[in-house]
Formats: sequence, C-alpha cells, structure tokens
Amino acid sequence: MRQGHKPPMKLEDFDFHLPETLIATRPARPRSSARLLLAQGDRTRDLHVRDLAGLLGPGDLLVLNDTRVIPARLSGTRARQTPQGEAVARVEITLLEPVADGWKALAKPLRKLKPAEVIRFGDTLSAEVVSISDAGLVLRFDASGDAFDAALARVGAMPLPPYIAALRPPDEADRQDYQTVWARHSGAVAAPTASLHFDDDLLQRLAEKGVRFTHVTLHVGAGTFLPVKVEDVTTHKMHGEWGEVTADAADAINRTRAAGGRVIPVGTTALRLIESAATPQGEVLPFSGVTEIFIYPGYRFRVTDALMTNFHLPKSTLLMLVSALMGQDRIKALYRHAVESGYRFFSYGDASLLIPKDS
Repeated sequence: MRQGHKPPMKLEDFDFHLPETLIATRPARPRSSARLLLAQGDRTRDLHVRDLAGLLGPGDLLVLNDTRVIPARLSGTRARQTPQGEAVARVEITLLEPVADGWKALAKPLRKLKPAEVIRFGDTLSAEVVSISDAGLVLRFDASGDAFDAALARVGAMPLPPYIAALRPPDEADRQDYQTVWARHSGAVAAPTASLHFDDDLLQRLAEKGVRFTHVTLHVGAGTFLPVKVEDVTTHKMHGEWGEVTADAADAINRTRAAGGRVIPVGTTALRLIESAATPQGEVLPFSGVTEIFIYPGYRFRVTDALMTNFHLPKSTLLMLVSALMGQDRIKALYRHAVESGYRFFSYGDASLLIPKDS
C-alpha cells in the first residue's frame, strides 16, 4: 500500500447482527419510559429517557426538528373503459416529496397507471397522473394547502418505516405515536424518531432545570430508508432533503457556543441540518434549501457537542454518522451492549445519548 494512502471504508465495517425480536413495532408508553443508553466518553450507563432531566442543565441547548409527518400512504382506485365495461383497479400510493408540478410518489402496481389518468381516494380527494418513470410517478392533486392537509388526514395512513410495515399495517394509534408533540410544519414522510420520546412532562422538567430549546425544520424523506449499495461507502450518493434553520435558531446555537454551552441535536435529522448550516469555523448561518450532507468517520463536526438518537440499521448512513461522532470501535461496543441488553431498535425503539467528551 502506498504511503499515505487510506484503505477504502468498507460497507461491511458497519454491519452487525440484530435479532428481529429487537425491532420495536410499538413505542414505549409513556413516551419517556423508553430506555436510554448513555455513552459519555468511555463510560456507559443504562438509564431511561425520563432521566434526561438529571443529565442536562443550564448551558445545554436541545435542537428539535419540528417537521410534521403527513399521512402519506393512500389507497385509491382508477377506472378505465374497456369493451366489457368500466374496469376499476385498486392502487396503493406512497407520497415521497413535493415537486414543482405536484407530488413525487410510489405506486403499487405502477403498471396499472397511465399519464392523465385520475386516481380517486374516496369522495374527498383525487389526483391526476402527470408523469410516470421507473422511479415512480408525479401526481397533481385537486386540493392544496389546508384543504389538502385536511383531505389527507381523512383518507391517508401514516407511512410507517418498511421494517415496521413488514411486520404490521399502520393503524389509528400511529397517527399520534408517529408524530412528535411539537410537530408544526407538514412535509415529512418519516418521523424524526429520537424526538418521539419526549412528552410535555419531560419538556417541562428539562425547562425547569435550565435546559433551552430551539426548533429547526427538516422534512424527512423516504430516502432515509434507502440502503447503501456501494462497497466503498465514501462514494455513496446521499439523498436530498429540504430543511430550514431560521435566524432565531442560528442565533440560539451561536450564543450557546459563545457561552461555552453544549449544542445537542435531538435526532440525526437535526444534526445533519445544523451541520449543513455551519461554517468551517463553527458559526451557524440561516439556511433554507436542500441538504445532501453525508457524515461518515473522518468528518469534523462543526457545532455538535452531543447527540440524542435511536439505534440504527446495519450498514446505514445513520450508523456511519454516529460512528463519526463516537468512533467506530466505540459504536460497535455500544451496539453489542444494546443487543445483549435487549434494547429495542429503530423508529419506535429505545434511545441513546452520545457524548464524545467525558466531562
């Protein structure tokens, strides 16, 4: 090997065995009763999310993603005239993201659709097929704004992650369970799942301890579940997601850093967004646009001091992100401990608080 030449970062380096029994299909109740694995420097403690009020205090700023998950799974029909009369076919739609002329979506079965056809979702909502490609289709709905949100709420189902949807269908409970208590701006088709652990009581107790909060918005897309398919992970092309850091949020982060406090994003979505909005010198600027930031070992964090996050899929970009924060060996040991201790994994699972420095 040439001197100074680094070996490729292999996908298999981020693999681990996860028993299917540890995939959570329902959240803990109450939310803050979920387990919390605290990793602070070299120390590890088994706690619960409700214990956060004893771990955080004055000087700490939690950065919260206030995106709202839309009920993006729709079941509809399309009608077509045939020599034998009207033929009606059922079509399952999953909305992915808004685009200039409608919504990008997936359809099952896609082959039953043609451009200009109309899909009806009950009596309150319909959509015209604008275009079709191998990657899906674009739909133009007959409602927009508040009317569209209201219609979706009536006919849509929550877009559960594929690893949960494979085990059970979404139901009415998911409308509340798969939404944060501070959700505000509609547009996500996946939840910022670390934030699902917070309830009003925990937020109040944290505020009483002097912890401060600021909100940013990142509309989590279905691309968050896309597998990494390249063996050299550094060549992976990250999906884009729209986000916004307001001037107020940027100011709160910068003031916290100037005062020597800790900036702690809740969830990888909030982390990726504030790192996208930060200069190399560690100043966060207002940001509005698409981020494709891909964080893997070797990345130098600009503003993040710690991270609260759930446990992630093997070989995923999010496992690479936490490995960048804590070190690959440390994350491997933490995940081994989590599996052996029966922690619940993924979106409805337990949480971790990752603090690189032992302070």
